[in-house]
Amino acid sequence: MSYIDGFVIAVPTANKDEFVAHAERTDAVFMEYGATRILECWQEDVPRGTTTDFFGAVDAGEGESVVFSWIEWPGKAERQAVMGRMDEIAREDERFDPEKNPPPFDGKRMIFGGFESIVDLGTPTPGAYVQGFVVPAYGDKMEAYRKMSEDAWAMFRDYGALRQVEAWQDDVPEGKQTDFFRTVKIEPGEKVAFSFIEWPSRAVCDAAMERMHAEMTPPDDIPFDAKRMIYGGFQSIVELNRQNRGE
Repeated sequence: MSYIDGFVIAVPTANKDEFVAHAERTDAVFMEYGATRILECWQEDVPRGTTTDFFGAVDAGEGESVVFSWIEWPGKAERQAVMGRMDEIAREDERFDPEKNPPPFDGKRMIFGGFESIVDLGTPTPGAYVQGFVVPAYGDKMEAYRKMSEDAWAMFRDYGALRQVEAWQDDVPEGKQTDFFRTVKIEPGEKVAFSFIEWPSRAVCDAAMERMHAEMTPPDDIPFDAKRMIYGGFQSIVELNRQNRGE
Protein backbone atom coordinates (compact mmCIF):
# COMPACT_ATOMS: atom_id res chain seq x y z
CA MET A 1 0.00 0.00 0.00
CA SER A 2 0.96 3.65 -0.28
CA TYR A 3 2.98 5.55 2.30
CA ILE A 4 1.56 8.84 3.59
CA ASP A 5 3.32 11.97 4.81
CA GLY A 6 0.66 13.85 6.76
CA PHE A 7 0.68 17.55 7.68
CA VAL A 8 -1.45 20.03 9.61
CA ILE A 9 -0.63 23.75 9.23
CA ALA A 10 -1.91 27.03 10.64
CA VAL A 11 -2.04 29.62 7.85
CA PRO A 12 -3.10 33.27 8.18
CA THR A 13 -6.47 33.36 6.43
CA ALA A 14 -5.44 36.46 4.48
CA ASN A 15 -2.52 34.46 3.02
CA LYS A 16 -4.65 31.83 1.29
CA ASP A 17 -3.63 32.82 -2.25
CA GLU A 18 0.03 33.03 -1.21
CA PHE A 19 -0.25 29.58 0.38
CA VAL A 20 -1.67 28.09 -2.82
CA ALA A 21 1.15 29.57 -4.90
CA HIS A 22 3.81 28.42 -2.42
CA ALA A 23 2.37 24.91 -2.18
CA GLU A 24 2.11 24.50 -5.95
CA ARG A 25 5.81 25.31 -6.28
CA THR A 26 7.14 23.19 -3.44
CA ASP A 27 4.77 20.26 -3.94
CA ALA A 28 5.92 19.98 -7.54
CA VAL A 29 9.37 19.05 -6.25
CA PHE A 30 8.01 15.99 -4.42
CA MET A 31 6.11 14.94 -7.53
CA GLU A 32 9.32 15.14 -9.53
CA TYR A 33 10.98 12.84 -7.01
CA GLY A 34 8.30 10.16 -7.14
CA ALA A 35 5.26 11.19 -5.09
CA THR A 36 2.03 9.96 -6.68
CA ARG A 37 -0.50 12.47 -5.30
CA ILE A 38 -0.49 15.56 -3.07
CA LEU A 39 -3.50 17.36 -1.62
CA GLU A 40 -3.62 20.63 0.32
CA CYS A 41 -7.03 21.10 1.93
CA TRP A 42 -8.34 24.33 3.45
CA GLN A 43 -10.50 24.53 6.58
CA GLU A 44 -14.22 24.61 5.84
CA ASP A 45 -16.18 22.83 8.59
CA VAL A 46 -13.78 22.34 11.51
CA PRO A 47 -15.42 22.24 14.96
CA ARG A 48 -13.95 23.44 18.21
CA GLY A 49 -13.44 20.62 20.69
CA THR A 50 -13.57 20.52 24.47
CA THR A 51 -10.45 18.32 24.80
CA THR A 52 -8.68 18.37 21.44
CA ASP A 53 -9.22 19.91 18.00
CA PHE A 54 -7.36 20.95 14.87
CA PHE A 55 -6.90 24.51 16.09
CA GLY A 56 -5.12 23.40 19.23
CA ALA A 57 -3.05 20.95 17.19
CA VAL A 58 -1.12 23.81 15.57
CA ASP A 59 -1.76 26.55 18.15
CA ALA A 60 -3.90 28.40 15.58
CA GLY A 61 -4.58 31.98 16.57
CA GLU A 62 -7.18 34.57 15.66
CA GLY A 63 -7.22 35.13 11.91
CA GLU A 64 -5.61 31.77 11.06
CA SER A 65 -7.10 28.83 9.18
CA VAL A 66 -6.12 25.18 9.38
CA VAL A 67 -4.75 23.25 6.41
CA PHE A 68 -4.89 19.44 6.35
CA SER A 69 -2.61 17.95 3.72
CA TRP A 70 -0.73 14.86 2.68
CA ILE A 71 1.79 13.43 0.23
CA GLU A 72 1.24 9.91 -1.14
CA TRP A 73 4.22 7.74 -2.10
CA PRO A 74 4.24 4.32 -3.80
CA GLY A 75 5.79 2.87 -0.63
CA LYS A 76 8.07 3.58 2.30
CA ALA A 77 11.28 2.81 0.39
CA GLU A 78 10.54 5.48 -2.21
CA ARG A 79 9.66 7.99 0.48
CA GLN A 80 12.79 7.25 2.51
CA ALA A 81 15.01 7.63 -0.53
CA VAL A 82 13.73 11.17 -1.05
CA MET A 83 13.68 12.19 2.61
CA GLY A 84 17.27 11.01 2.96
CA ARG A 85 18.22 13.61 0.35
CA MET A 86 16.06 16.49 1.56
CA ASP A 87 18.96 18.58 2.88
CA GLU A 88 20.66 18.32 -0.50
CA ILE A 89 17.45 18.96 -2.44
CA ALA A 90 16.58 21.98 -0.29
CA ARG A 91 20.05 23.48 -0.87
CA GLU A 92 19.97 22.98 -4.63
CA ASP A 93 16.34 23.72 -5.56
CA GLU A 94 15.36 27.38 -5.38
CA ARG A 95 11.74 26.42 -4.81
CA PHE A 96 12.84 25.67 -1.25
CA ASP A 97 14.75 28.94 -0.96
CA PRO A 98 12.88 30.98 1.71
CA GLU A 99 13.97 34.22 0.04
CA LYS A 100 12.62 33.27 -3.39
CA ASN A 101 9.60 31.27 -2.19
CA PRO A 102 8.88 32.45 1.37
CA PRO A 103 6.46 30.24 3.35
CA PRO A 104 3.28 32.24 4.13
CA PHE A 105 2.84 30.47 7.48
CA ASP A 106 4.71 29.66 10.68
CA GLY A 107 6.64 26.49 9.92
CA LYS A 108 7.56 26.03 13.58
CA ARG A 109 3.93 25.16 14.36
CA MET A 110 3.41 22.82 11.40
CA ILE A 111 3.00 19.19 12.43
CA PHE A 112 4.12 16.36 10.18
CA GLY A 113 4.95 12.67 10.14
CA GLY A 114 5.12 9.48 8.11
CA PHE A 115 2.35 6.88 8.22
CA GLU A 116 1.97 3.39 6.74
CA SER A 117 -1.36 2.88 4.96
CA ILE A 118 -3.31 -0.03 6.41
CA VAL A 119 -6.61 0.70 4.61
CA ASP A 120 -6.91 2.29 1.17
CA LEU A 121 -10.31 1.82 -0.43
CA GLY A 122 -12.09 3.61 -3.25
CA THR A 123 -10.72 5.91 -5.91
CA PRO A 124 -8.96 9.29 -5.59
CA THR A 125 -11.06 11.96 -7.28
CA PRO A 126 -10.02 15.52 -8.24
CA GLY A 127 -11.67 18.35 -6.33
CA ALA A 128 -12.71 16.21 -3.39
CA TYR A 129 -14.17 17.48 -0.16
CA VAL A 130 -12.11 15.87 2.58
CA GLN A 131 -12.90 14.76 6.09
CA GLY A 132 -9.61 14.65 7.98
CA PHE A 133 -8.98 12.78 11.22
CA VAL A 134 -6.13 12.30 13.68
CA VAL A 135 -6.85 9.39 16.01
CA PRO A 136 -5.29 8.16 19.28
CA ALA A 137 -5.47 4.42 18.61
CA TYR A 138 -4.60 1.64 21.03
CA GLY A 139 -1.20 0.39 19.92
CA ASP A 140 -1.98 -3.29 20.37
CA LYS A 141 -5.26 -2.99 18.46
CA MET A 142 -4.01 -2.17 14.96
CA GLU A 143 -5.69 -5.21 13.41
CA ALA A 144 -8.99 -4.39 15.14
CA TYR A 145 -8.67 -0.78 13.95
CA ARG A 146 -7.97 -1.93 10.39
CA LYS A 147 -10.91 -4.36 10.37
CA MET A 148 -13.31 -1.78 11.84
CA SER A 149 -12.29 0.70 9.16
CA GLU A 150 -12.61 -1.81 6.33
CA ASP A 151 -16.04 -2.89 7.58
CA ALA A 152 -17.18 0.75 7.68
CA TRP A 153 -16.24 1.33 4.04
CA ALA A 154 -19.39 -0.33 2.67
CA MET A 155 -21.50 2.16 4.62
CA PHE A 156 -19.38 5.18 3.62
CA ARG A 157 -19.45 4.10 -0.03
CA ASP A 158 -23.23 3.68 0.03
CA TYR A 159 -23.50 7.19 1.49
CA GLY A 160 -21.47 8.59 -1.40
CA ALA A 161 -17.84 8.47 -0.22
CA LEU A 162 -15.19 8.19 -2.93
CA ARG A 163 -12.21 6.96 -0.93
CA GLN A 164 -11.13 6.05 2.60
CA VAL A 165 -7.53 5.89 3.83
CA GLU A 166 -6.31 4.87 7.29
CA ALA A 167 -2.59 5.24 7.95
CA TRP A 168 -0.70 4.04 11.03
CA GLN A 169 2.11 5.88 12.84
CA ASP A 170 5.54 4.99 11.50
CA ASP A 171 8.01 7.88 11.29
CA VAL A 172 6.42 10.58 13.45
CA PRO A 173 8.83 12.95 15.21
CA GLU A 174 8.33 14.73 18.50
CA GLY A 175 8.28 18.52 18.14
CA LYS A 176 9.39 21.33 20.39
CA GLN A 177 6.07 23.19 20.22
CA THR A 178 3.57 21.06 18.31
CA ASP A 179 3.42 17.49 17.02
CA PHE A 180 0.97 14.68 16.28
CA PHE A 181 1.35 13.26 19.79
CA ARG A 182 0.30 16.49 21.49
CA THR A 183 -2.52 16.83 18.98
CA VAL A 184 -4.48 13.95 20.51
CA LYS A 185 -2.82 13.98 23.96
CA ILE A 186 -1.30 10.59 23.29
CA GLU A 187 -1.00 8.20 26.20
CA PRO A 188 1.48 5.34 26.81
CA GLY A 189 0.81 2.38 24.55
CA GLU A 190 -1.10 4.40 21.95
CA LYS A 191 -0.28 5.10 18.32
CA VAL A 192 -1.40 7.97 16.10
CA ALA A 193 -3.53 7.20 13.05
CA PHE A 194 -3.82 9.71 10.20
CA SER A 195 -7.04 9.24 8.30
CA PHE A 196 -9.17 10.83 5.60
CA ILE A 197 -12.35 10.24 3.64
CA GLU A 198 -12.88 11.88 0.25
CA TRP A 199 -16.37 12.97 -0.82
CA PRO A 200 -17.66 14.53 -4.05
CA SER A 201 -18.88 17.63 -2.15
CA ARG A 202 -19.60 19.01 1.30
CA ALA A 203 -23.31 18.57 0.68
CA VAL A 204 -22.90 14.83 0.12
CA CYS A 205 -20.67 14.56 3.19
CA ASP A 206 -23.08 16.49 5.42
CA ALA A 207 -26.02 14.36 4.27
CA ALA A 208 -24.02 11.20 4.96
CA MET A 209 -23.18 12.36 8.47
CA GLU A 210 -26.86 13.02 9.20
CA ARG A 211 -27.77 9.52 8.02
CA MET A 212 -24.93 7.98 9.97
CA HIS A 213 -25.96 9.61 13.24
CA ALA A 214 -29.56 8.50 12.67
CA GLU A 215 -28.84 4.93 11.56
CA MET A 216 -25.58 3.86 13.20
CA THR A 217 -25.04 2.56 16.72
CA PRO A 218 -21.35 2.85 17.72
CA PRO A 219 -19.79 -0.45 18.83
CA ASP A 220 -18.88 -0.85 22.49
CA ASP A 221 -15.26 -1.81 21.91
CA ILE A 222 -13.84 0.70 19.43
CA PRO A 223 -10.02 0.45 19.31
CA PHE A 224 -9.33 4.15 19.98
CA ASP A 225 -10.33 6.97 22.31
CA ALA A 226 -13.03 8.88 20.43
CA LYS A 227 -13.03 11.71 22.98
CA ARG A 228 -9.49 12.73 21.96
CA MET A 229 -9.87 12.16 18.21
CA ILE A 230 -9.80 15.34 16.15
CA TYR A 231 -11.72 15.77 12.91
CA GLY A 232 -12.97 18.35 10.46
CA GLY A 233 -14.08 19.08 6.92
CA PHE A 234 -11.71 20.60 4.36
CA GLN A 235 -11.93 21.65 0.73
CA SER A 236 -9.03 20.67 -1.51
CA ILE A 237 -7.34 23.77 -2.94
CA VAL A 238 -4.14 22.28 -4.40
CA GLU A 239 -3.92 18.87 -6.00
CA LEU A 240 -1.07 17.30 -7.88
CA ASN A 241 -1.19 13.75 -9.18
CA ARG A 242 0.27 11.57 -11.90
CA GLN A 243 -2.91 11.77 -13.95
CA ASN A 244 -3.15 15.56 -14.14
CA ARG A 245 0.59 15.72 -14.86
CA GLY A 246 0.13 13.48 -17.87
CA GLU A 247 2.25 10.66 -16.40
